[in-house]
Amino acid sequence: MNVTKLHPVSLPSMPTDLASLEAWFDQRLDEQLAAREAAKIPSLAIIATKGTMDMAYPPFILASTAAALGWDASIFFTFYGLELLKKDLTIKVSPLGNPAMPMKMPFGPEWLKRINMPIPNMLACNLPGFEHFATSMMEQTVKAKGVPSIRELRDICVESGVRLVACQMTVDLFNFRKDEFIPDIAEWIGATSYLAEAKKADVCLFI
Repeated sequence: MNVTKLHPVSLPSMPTDLASLEAWFDQRLDEQLAAREAAKIPSLAIIATKGTMDMAYPPFILASTAAALGWDASIFFTFYGLELLKKDLTIKVSPLGNPAMPMKMPFGPEWLKRINMPIPNMLACNLPGFEHFATSMMEQTVKAKGVPSIRELRDICVESGVRLVACQMTVDLFNFRKDEFIPDIAEWIGATSYLAEAKKADVCLFI
């Protein structure tokens, strides 16, 4: 009968004096923590509350970028932000209350396109059709610069695995029907449920 000879396993030598032993343990702990940090997948949680075109870009751009970097990303759409998940995506730019928004010509010579035209809120509020005009200008600017539309960015988020989460309370509050929204919504939950998820995220943003 053949007997397999076992060879002793060599273990890393441990120091014997107390000071060296403490330093050894500290080093081992640092190595373990570093390894755990390197293996950790970063996460991003975004709370989207606005339903205008200009405020739709930040959550979708940030979430899709995070997903492209390998992060776990989710967006919680609540109140007017829920408009961004509708099948019929008819969102507009709202210059009112947004005095820092630049109004620039999306076409024409370069010197004209560089001019920032500040539009007073009083004018934007009272000029008929100004919201439609501002939206058209923004859409042309985005297209001219090769930036994806909101619908395209939303599709990119879906394809890259971003979790789109809808606020059930908002649905009930505004008497929405679930068939008004895209079928790619991961969950219909309340703030309590989403906050339990958001508190674990590495980055949490309110937009």
